[in-house]
Amino acid sequence: MENLLLIAILGAGVWFWIDSMNARERAIAAATRACQSINVQLLDQTVSLESLKPARNNAGHLVWRRTYGFEYSIQGVERRSGRAILRGRVLEQVQLDSDSGTTIEQHE
Repeated sequence: MENLLLIAILGAGVWFWIDSMNARERAIAAATRACQSINVQLLDQTVSLESLKPARNNAGHLVWRRTYGFEYSIQGVERRSGRAILRGRVLEQVQLDSDSGTTIEQHE
């Protein structure tokens, strides 16, 4: 019985890790598209997990809501912040901070 529990926990951990890597790849793609659409440079070509919370998707199922942060630059000098928010496997929104406020691109 203990072995079965250990295998189940290990399997859940592997599933969570794979799901997190897939979500990170989607966040990188979303950040890249958002930066290209406004002609700015995505710095470091990556994102970092800022928040992980349980949420409900449109069908009412329990999923993870992940917020990934990234930095971008308009002319390669200053760093500005942005966020890509995913609910489950779906991109919810991309936020780009600027001097005039935060631009939010809704995607649902």
